[in-house]
Amino acid sequence: MLLARKGDLAAFDELVRRYQRRATAVAYRLLSNRDDAMEVAQEAFLRAYDRLKTLDDPAKFGSWLLRTLSNLALNRRRARALRRAASLDVAMEDETAFGENRPDGRTPTPLQQAAGRDMRLFLRDAIDRLPDEQRQALILFSIEKMPQKQVAEILQCSVETVKWNVFLARKRLKIVLRNLM
Repeated sequence: MLLARKGDLAAFDELVRRYQRRATAVAYRLLSNRDDAMEVAQEAFLRAYDRLKTLDDPAKFGSWLLRTLSNLALNRRRARALRRAASLDVAMEDETAFGENRPDGRTPTPLQQAAGRDMRLFLRDAIDRLPDEQRQALILFSIEKMPQKQVAEILQCSVETVKWNVFLARKRLKIVLRNLM
């Protein structure tokens, strides 16, 4: 990190390698669009490189980067008014987007696969419709499995606010899912 702050490109490349997968995954979950996610992740790294000397605590690079990424993703959503539902093509490309593990090794039938895709699309759409603060808190904490303290740092709010936003998001999703069943 210290070498990267001094302008060492190889050191910054190492930071990119270390955080690229998570940054892209978070961006994808926030935007529901692979191309937008990759662009936002790349832009976040470019901004991080330009502003690396302003980072007070090098140990918090990951949270600092994800805060930048989260803000960029939010701006992208607002500016482009992204469509509410993800395309079927993206859902089929990313079967693991909402975790479909089958430990018993059974292969799902085509009907089960279609129902699972439909449910993932419906859930993704429901998450996309959440207010920004709730969606970001839910994705970072519940889906990305980040600690609440780190989510609070990324979203620049208190841990209590993160807990409240996750609670409200889950409550809204429960109502939406109950209406589906």
